[in-house]
Amino acid sequence: MTRVYNFSAGPAALPEPVLRQAAAEMLDWQGSGMSVMEMSHRGPQFTAIMADALARFRALLDVPAGYEVLFMQGGALGENAVVPMNLLGQRSSIDFVDTGEWSKKSMQEAAKYARVHVAASAADSGYTRIPARETWQLDPEAAYVHICSNETIGGVEYGFTPDVGTVPLVADMSSNILSQPLDVSKYGLIYGGAQKNIGPAGLTIVIVRQDLLGRALPITPTAFNYRVVADNGSMYNTPPTYAIYIAGLVFKWIEDQGGLVAMARRNAEKAALLYDALDRSALERGGLFVTHVARECRSRMNVTFHLRDEALTAPFLAGADARGLVQLKGHRVVGGVRASIYNAMPLAGVQALVAYMAEFEAAHG
Repeated sequence: MTRVYNFSAGPAALPEPVLRQAAAEMLDWQGSGMSVMEMSHRGPQFTAIMADALARFRALLDVPAGYEVLFMQGGALGENAVVPMNLLGQRSSIDFVDTGEWSKKSMQEAAKYARVHVAASAADSGYTRIPARETWQLDPEAAYVHICSNETIGGVEYGFTPDVGTVPLVADMSSNILSQPLDVSKYGLIYGGAQKNIGPAGLTIVIVRQDLLGRALPITPTAFNYRVVADNGSMYNTPPTYAIYIAGLVFKWIEDQGGLVAMARRNAEKAALLYDALDRSALERGGLFVTHVARECRSRMNVTFHLRDEALTAPFLAGADARGLVQLKGHRVVGGVRASIYNAMPLAGVQALVAYMAEFEAAHG
């Protein structure tokens, strides 16, 4: 069996040891005689899996007391509706920082429930940077301030946690959660789909400060009311059981690698290797490859770049596929190339990509 280097933005690559363990346990989980997919979500086997995954996740992020961790469904796009329905309470407006396509999707959905106020936007830079905090025009009466900590499509990432005063800070962290240590206490709510750094699509994780519970609008579906989900231990309805099981294995794998400090070091090394190759291309070899993202805002998870001659993009991608470097095509909105190098991408994968880029540039530069 030959494994490719999978640069997909999501669903993304999973650690090979996790896949091997899941395969070994597929028909018989730890002597139970059944697959995790066949278990009752309220039976003793799965409740143990659930409790273990929850405990490992809380420990990895050092989630403080006073915060609930919810295992939900619907993905980040679903949370774009669920968050305002749960946090608006008696407020009528939400502050957003617009840093790209995912921020815009969040704003479009929230506008169905509240007045959206764009506190800052990176549109004038072509979404190549995070707006400087001192430029933000925040409303102290807003229900919360929403950011997307890493724009998967544009390859822009926050290098800081913004101070927004007493208004709760809400972050979509779908594509960079668990990539480095995080001070959860600076946020009112964090949410994200699992299919980048956590596990298969289907699981959505929400970390919410307890004092923000109980504010849900009357129209909020019961299964998406954070208070109900918290009070029922994420078991009000049937949770995505197999996705939670895989997530628990991923959490254990991260622990075995040395935790989030080690993950941050590995991710920085991979990103530096790829960005250095892009910068060398521009400075030393005539610039066949180019990235437009401001240096201080470059994503460690999603490295986006273009070929100066767009006609070479298709042959570059075809050559990559032939070498087992797959799913590098940029998002349809921005085109070009996107290398998603989440936790599970080994350094060897990035090294192989950099070597191919040099080979391609030597032939076409």
